[in-house]
Amino acid sequence: MNRASSDIVALVREIVDPLVEDKEAVEVTSSFSEDGTERVEIRVAADDAGKVIGRQGRVIKSIRVLARAAACTDGGAVEVELVED
Repeated sequence: MNRASSDIVALVREIVDPLVEDKEAVEVTSSFSEDGTERVEIRVAADDAGKVIGRQGRVIKSIRVLARAAACTDGGAVEVELVED
């Protein structure tokens, strides 16, 4: 994971942590696709998923916008997904 990647993961984690009740269950990971797009995956407890999604998806959309803006400063592309197990 390069520096820009760790910055985006830290940014997403800082946004998600205050939203959830079970902070121990929060897991934010990053991987890269072949075309160089970074994929950030958020895993939270099942009870907290709705809080991260928000009404009509507003919270997760905002997280995506902020992550894309942060990645854009380095010329990269990023996708943020909430992963349900």
